[in-house]
Amino acid sequence: NTLALPTSTTVSIVFELLGAAVAISLVKVIGMNQGFENVSEYINSGKALAIISGILLSVAIAFAVGAIIQYFVRMAFSFNYERTYKYFGAVWGGLAITAITYFILIKGAKGSSFMTSQTVDWIKAHTHWIMLISFVGWCLVLQVLIMFTKINILKVIVLVGTFALAMAFAGNDLVNFIGVPLAGFESFKSFTASSLTDPGMYTMEALKSPVQTPTIFLLIAGLVMVAALWFSRKARSVTQTELSLSRQDEGKERFESSVIARHLVRNAITLSKVFNIVLPRRLSIGIKKRFKQKVFEKKRKKEGLSFDLIRASVNLVVASILVAFGTSLKLPLSTTYVTFMVAMGTSLSDRAWGRESAVNRITGVLTVVGGWFITAFSAFTVAFLVALAVHYGGMIAIGILVALAVYFMYKTHKLFRKKEKEEKLQEEVELLKIHKDGLTVAERSDITVIRTLASVSDIFDRTISGLINEKRKKIKKACDEIRVLDKEVKNLNADIFKTVTLMNEGEIETGHNYIRVIDSLKEIVHDLSYIAQPVFEYIEDQRPPLLKIHKKDLTDFNEKFREYLGTLINMFKTQKNKDLHKSLKDNESLEDIIIRLNKKQLKMIKREEVGKRVSMIYLNTLSETGKLLTNINNLTRAYRNL
Repeated sequence: NTLALPTSTTVSIVFELLGAAVAISLVKVIGMNQGFENVSEYINSGKALAIISGILLSVAIAFAVGAIIQYFVRMAFSFNYERTYKYFGAVWGGLAITAITYFILIKGAKGSSFMTSQTVDWIKAHTHWIMLISFVGWCLVLQVLIMFTKINILKVIVLVGTFALAMAFAGNDLVNFIGVPLAGFESFKSFTASSLTDPGMYTMEALKSPVQTPTIFLLIAGLVMVAALWFSRKARSVTQTELSLSRQDEGKERFESSVIARHLVRNAITLSKVFNIVLPRRLSIGIKKRFKQKVFEKKRKKEGLSFDLIRASVNLVVASILVAFGTSLKLPLSTTYVTFMVAMGTSLSDRAWGRESAVNRITGVLTVVGGWFITAFSAFTVAFLVALAVHYGGMIAIGILVALAVYFMYKTHKLFRKKEKEEKLQEEVELLKIHKDGLTVAERSDITVIRTLASVSDIFDRTISGLINEKRKKIKKACDEIRVLDKEVKNLNADIFKTVTLMNEGEIETGHNYIRVIDSLKEIVHDLSYIAQPVFEYIEDQRPPLLKIHKKDLTDFNEKFREYLGTLINMFKTQKNKDLHKSLKDNESLEDIIIRLNKKQLKMIKREEVGKRVSMIYLNTLSETGKLLTNINNLTRAYRNL
């Protein structure tokens, strides 16, 4: 969650149980001088394999079912669904709600603690009538809403789907959540009820039979889950990952491309060409018309939607049905896998993964799926080690493990807060984009350029003083700040297309200079990186310190550089372009100082007054600083023209 990746609680719990079981089984086997092959006698391996294969199979099924249903639903409604849903909307709604009713009410009735056996038997006996009445009834209700009210019935379907998915999640995740502590609690109760005094001699036959969960435990667990959803910012960041991978529009992508993704896209393009040849031309044109997105594009730009109500309804209905069906089969299905893969399947069918974003989106999906395997391996390994630690270490080990758990919670929380702060800063610094507050590109660029130059001044000062005083942490902090700055500038660069399309007619002339400003910002960040990274490596490797003359010259230059940037920032703040001439003159003066220091260093090398390592880092710092000054000069000119 800290990395904003959707992970599976089911997989975590199943594999941690398996890891702990294997650990304690090994302890038993070794203690009884048995062979390792006897470990299988202590573990319900058949059930474990069924669970694991069910989880993996659910990934493929969810993706395929989501893609297929979305394709046919989109063919029926098209993206211009306001016109078509008047005719088919009630039927689609009736089918969707009836299917939800079947899998949640009828299939889920057997496991409900509040239903009597007579009620369950009655539902089973009258299943066909319940289904028929539900379908006809919902079709009529929804059609009446379409004809006589202004209510958008797709919103009704989405609302029902949301509640259905919440119920399906509760039926699966809530049980997973409470299962492990409940098993421990039942074990404790069984042991205390027995006459044994040594827990090591007590066997677990009591857990072979089904355990009825006390309602109070379910209520408490439910309240904890609700509170976590309500207050957890991590939950929102995970949701954002899924939305970014399934959104209909192009734009800034969170994931880079990968070799596997490129290979898959290449094969998909080849396959689509084959289909275009095989399919009759008239049919191919007809399908393309159903997937035209002009109407949705206008709505998306106006309302900022990730996808439309048709896809939203399919996502919710299909995911809730699959989860409820898996739960009715008593499989600890991964709700995360199912919901995520349904969303990915529907986005593929909806042609959200176009040529501009396909490799990035597929890389994102592969990253998330890969994370699931890492989760399983990590859960197994850590639980295995924890079980051994508790067995051999007793209360001391438990105390240490609790302290470690608290520490890791604190560290991940701190890491997430840092990541969140960086992302918030990036959002604030998307200042060359046109926002709703009415500022123009030029006005927005004021804040961006000023903020960037202020950061450059601080980072450069931290790097130079870190090199002079051999302060490793100071330089490391400078490198971290450069990475944040680099992300901000990359975001600006990724949004060039969107920003230009949003420009007013009168601002189109600024487009060329706008791009020049961003290019200059990119080069400035690169120059800073080429200064700070070698310095960090130099100090990290415990290389010789700079000579006193080097320290003095760099200190003097640093002061002049900061003064120059301060003047430049003040000029941008006050919009006094008459100070531009002085700024350019100061830039030339600093470049002259660099040339003079370079020559001075070369003479020292010639006279063998300085070592090789010191000379290399010193000359590199001067050289890259010269490039930095050139790019700041370019930025100043481009900004003036903008």
